[in-house]
Amino acid sequence: MSLRNLIFVAFVEPVTDGQVFPRTDWPLHITLVRFDAACTDSADVAERLAGLADAHAAAALGAGLAVGEDAAFGRNGSVPVSLMEPTPALQNLHGQLVAIVEGLGGRIPTPRHTLSGYRPHISHQGAAGPGGKRLHPGDAVVLDRVALVDMAPDGDHTIRRILRLWSLEPEAG
Repeated sequence: MSLRNLIFVAFVEPVTDGQVFPRTDWPLHITLVRFDAACTDSADVAERLAGLADAHAAAALGAGLAVGEDAAFGRNGSVPVSLMEPTPALQNLHGQLVAIVEGLGGRIPTPRHTLSGYRPHISHQGAAGPGGKRLHPGDAVVLDRVALVDMAPDGDHTIRRILRLWSLEPEAG
């Protein structure tokens, strides 16, 4: 049985359903839960996960979020991040997605970073160099794009593909 590397995220930059991007150039995002899911011939696990996540993702859309202080994650604090201020909407969505993943037998490789250990954040992208992307303490963000992303579409670990995107509809005006 093979495993599929998937992740639920909340993008804070514009993205499109089906978008493919390099592993090294993610749009800014908040990781909701990263996991491995078993593939079966009888049904596409990503479709089942997305179907189970539909109501939860849709209900979370529109929540207001605020960027908190900067921090350093990863080995030796080598990954600069912007922490997100705690909000029930983000924590609830995370918990619901963790329950869905676990309910389908998914494996979360970093369990200590889930549920009570969840620290939502946005990793800085090339912040030290030209063209770096990041958010700053006090910035306001709307939870308007939740996605299920394949971390190795067709076995290619150099790219990522958005498999399902839940987003707020643009307002008519």
